[in-house]
Amino acid sequence: MASNDLLGLRIPDSAIARAATELVRDTESDLLFLHSMRVYAWGALAGRRAGLAFDPELLYVSALFHDVGLTAAFGDSPLRFEVDGANAARDFLRSHGIPDGDIDAVWSAIALHTTPGIPRFLHAEAALLQAGAGMDVAGRAYDTFTDQERDAVLAAWPRGDDFEHAIIDTFYDGLKHRPDSTFGTFNDDILAFKDPTFQRGDLCRTILTSPWTH
Repeated sequence: MASNDLLGLRIPDSAIARAATELVRDTESDLLFLHSMRVYAWGALAGRRAGLAFDPELLYVSALFHDVGLTAAFGDSPLRFEVDGANAARDFLRSHGIPDGDIDAVWSAIALHTTPGIPRFLHAEAALLQAGAGMDVAGRAYDTFTDQERDAVLAAWPRGDDFEHAIIDTFYDGLKHRPDSTFGTFNDDILAFKDPTFQRGDLCRTILTSPWTH
């Protein structure tokens, strides 16, 4: 784990933060773990810049668990991977006696982190988790971070070679066994990119062939 102080940004180091780090570090690939650490950093930096009041520990746990649903432990799950990650975080926090309100905040932040247009209207942790993930995967709001911030985060938690294709492959591996879970999300883009035989869900077709039409 990098220094607990990055550009004046505190990296949580409480007992629960250390336990979460150890659990996720042992569960995820290097690519996903380092991605999760960067997501926390981008989110916390964005929150500080915007003057948002957020709980660093809750954001940190949210970032660590946000992609756990893509790991082999959920290779048989039919749920959206975001829900698997949210449930894993919930179980972890409950086992450490965290209040239900804080658990709900982490759960919703993770469950909705790939759902555009909603997290920014929830609590700060949800808004910042989505912002951090968007920055790290797609470069969303890239220019709002300084060169110094980007260099420091990448020095602490490197992206590695060809992160872009590697993260697409990681998403595909975590989603290919549950294609129906991607309906209504942009995760179906991953399956369509990797598998030319993949058939996207079509809401209009679903409406027009529903039991109401017979």
